[in-house]
Amino acid sequence: MREGSVALVRREDYLAPTHWIRGVDLTFELEGHKTLVISRLQVEPNPERAGEALRLDGEDIVLTRVLVNGESVSFRFEAGQLVLDKLPAEPFALEIRNTCAPEKNTQLSGLYTSGGNFFTQCEAQGFRRITYFLDRPDVMSVYRVTLRADARAFPVLLSNGNLVEQGTLENGRHYAVWSDPHPKPSYLFALVAGNLVCREQKIRARSGRDHLLQVYVRAGDLEKTEHAMNSLIASVAWDEARFGLSLDLERFMIVAVSDFNMGAMENKGLNIFNTKFVLANPATATDIDFGNVEAVVGHEYFHNWTGNRITCRDWFQLSLKEGLTVYRDQEFSQDMAGEASARAVKRIEDVRQLRQIQFVEDAGPMAHPVRPDSYQAIDNFYTATVYEKGAEVVRMMATLVGRAGFRAGMDLYFARHDGQAVTCDDFAQAIADANPGSALATRLDGFKRWYSQSGTPRLQATSHFDAEAGTFTLTLSQSALPSPGQPVKQAFVIPVAVGLVGRDGRALALQLEGEAPSGDTERVLVLDTERQTFVFTGLTGLDGVPVPSLLRGFSAPVVLDWTAADEQLLTLLAHDSDAFNRWEAGQRLALDRMLQALRGEQPVALDAALAGALRAVLDEPTLDAAFKELVLTLPSEAYVAERLAESGQAVDPQRIHAVREGLRAELARQLQPQWEAAWAAHGDTGGYRPDALGAGRRALANQALHMLVLQSVASGDAAWPGRAYQRVKDASNMTDRLGALSALVQAHHPLAEPALAHFHALFRGEALVIDKWFTLQALACEHEGRVFERIRALAGHADFTLRNPNRARSLLMAMTQNPAAFHRGDGAGYAFWSAQVLAIDPINPQLASRLARALDRWRALAEPLRAAAQAAIERVAAHPDLSPDTREIVTRALAD
Repeated sequence: MREGSVALVRREDYLAPTHWIRGVDLTFELEGHKTLVISRLQVEPNPERAGEALRLDGEDIVLTRVLVNGESVSFRFEAGQLVLDKLPAEPFALEIRNTCAPEKNTQLSGLYTSGGNFFTQCEAQGFRRITYFLDRPDVMSVYRVTLRADARAFPVLLSNGNLVEQGTLENGRHYAVWSDPHPKPSYLFALVAGNLVCREQKIRARSGRDHLLQVYVRAGDLEKTEHAMNSLIASVAWDEARFGLSLDLERFMIVAVSDFNMGAMENKGLNIFNTKFVLANPATATDIDFGNVEAVVGHEYFHNWTGNRITCRDWFQLSLKEGLTVYRDQEFSQDMAGEASARAVKRIEDVRQLRQIQFVEDAGPMAHPVRPDSYQAIDNFYTATVYEKGAEVVRMMATLVGRAGFRAGMDLYFARHDGQAVTCDDFAQAIADANPGSALATRLDGFKRWYSQSGTPRLQATSHFDAEAGTFTLTLSQSALPSPGQPVKQAFVIPVAVGLVGRDGRALALQLEGEAPSGDTERVLVLDTERQTFVFTGLTGLDGVPVPSLLRGFSAPVVLDWTAADEQLLTLLAHDSDAFNRWEAGQRLALDRMLQALRGEQPVALDAALAGALRAVLDEPTLDAAFKELVLTLPSEAYVAERLAESGQAVDPQRIHAVREGLRAELARQLQPQWEAAWAAHGDTGGYRPDALGAGRRALANQALHMLVLQSVASGDAAWPGRAYQRVKDASNMTDRLGALSALVQAHHPLAEPALAHFHALFRGEALVIDKWFTLQALACEHEGRVFERIRALAGHADFTLRNPNRARSLLMAMTQNPAAFHRGDGAGYAFWSAQVLAIDPINPQLASRLARALDRWRALAEPLRAAAQAAIERVAAHPDLSPDTREIVTRALAD
């Protein structure tokens, strides 16, 4: 079928390949303008599809020769594929010679050059830009790779697996031969050739095997790789301890490149990373950067088993590897954080990200199931739904079977499927089969709806307390709105972790009707129908009505509809033992005030009750600084917009911005003594260490500085802006320096301009830091149109380019994440956006399609923004040479 001008691929149409490729021997004669690729394949016909032609994928490559068993054969091209008919019925040898042009490859997919070095990116369909192949994940082959290049220009030659041979050649060239003993699909192939330096570390695993860990970077960046190496060592140790999974190669390599569409890529044994997720030292990287390096290094390493040893049967199963591995990297980061409060902070940050990105995706035209049913461009489905919501689906499985049960399920999964390409159903079945009688096993068919149904379910909760009988009745029900292609949804299986909090703050023991007392203060209820009622007993002698603490730890990716009184939320904010729900109560209280102001029910105000509760949080000495910072951060403008859209109200980003800024100003004014105390306690963080404790102190100190500068601007006091400016000049680490600069920029203080100039001059040679400089200005608090005009001017800055994805994202993606700057009443933001999408698309379709997602939710906007946004999308859609990636996005956005 076709949708528009691009072929529509359907999951239901899956067929096993006509042939299997058991062995791959590749030789590369590396030259930037024209690289020769010689591919020798051991091909085995699939008896289930006997007699069918072999169709090999290829794109932007020049074919020079095709041999079967050493003899030339006839071939033809059809629909972009190389087609070979009348092939032997038994296994045969296929040799293909072709050339590609890495220096001209601006898409950064396939084999390309960056900074004069060679790199590859083959996921999802980049291998076909290197040579003709069955470029699909269920064709798993053993690879042997020979690289030949100029020894002086490219002293480092790397590929997957183990180095088995190297030596010199004539004419100043040299070679290296790599062999990967583990079968893998073509998307996991990688090569790197260049002038790079390396940090090495030998380790001995629990298995007793010795391994060599290596991190390769360009000269000058080596001293920024210590944290990446430490993160890799920690990842190896964690996966052995938590899941019994050991490194299975002699060495494991990470290579950093500045031109990269993704964050990183898990190629077997040779992970290629965006420099953003490798390079970090205190002078150039923030606490967030250090955390991201640890998480991404962990993520890609964990793919070695969940994605590489067991991979996807087809791209519809992408969450099989990505959702599971995101869950694993989240668990890793929580374990690395240490104490319970730091773990809770990490969980809150993950949920906040899910709500701001994935929930929005679920509500828009690009809504799709965790396991999609169709696609036009697979690159468009590397989404928050596949990754983050997929991780929540795995987390729910772990909740339903328990930690030990989940480990047993993982063990069974590897025992059954190691070396195979499988499906999401295979994974879920393994977890259930390892836990017979569990809440997952008995509801597996219903649970799988998380994979097949799109949209965010809504969980409704009502309760009744009978003081005389000592019973608390909780009724849970669920609903799901229609989404593209799915007008009606069946009930999900939703694990709901609950607790009860007394008015005195005490956690109450939970005893379901008909059960013996256990003393437990938390239970996981399972809602698997549209409506269920649960009765807790033994609640006599209480002073007042208990407050339910619902969806603890965010036990399911749902929107909770619970009409809570301020008194109940204030009780949870002050006393709930579940840190997530304590934070959530504060967010609900602030959100309610903003929504009331937006609906015209009351002016923007920080009332005494909420101010007192937040003041108490800041004053409480036992609370972690990072947790305080999260509680005192207001819900984002994007999150407020989605809550308005849910209720059917048109979204006015300018009005939302004004309301949020008004409440933030009140927070700065009314809590000024507490902000000053927080600064005094945490402003001097001492020597830099990238640990959770230090990061929390710096986060709260920077938040306090923001508030104090904001209040100073309002009162005319010059002291705090002066302190911030001095901190920009003499801070001992990037977190504090950038935090101070941000305080001045967000407040539009006159000292912001000299501070920005000083920062740029200090770091003009540090590409990743200059990215921060662009982003900081693009995310500034909008005021009288200044921020958008600055963004437009920065697009012409000498340091700005659309060809480097990091730099383009640093300004343009950041602009789209600044609602008040982007959604202008005159439509200028949309016109600028459409021009940038069209400028990027012929250079890098993946990057263009991601930028195109910025207006997915245009229908929720108030007029005249809605009409202006529609016109901008139509302007992009009308371009005759739009890439399939970008065309799919804008076509779906415009569809009724």
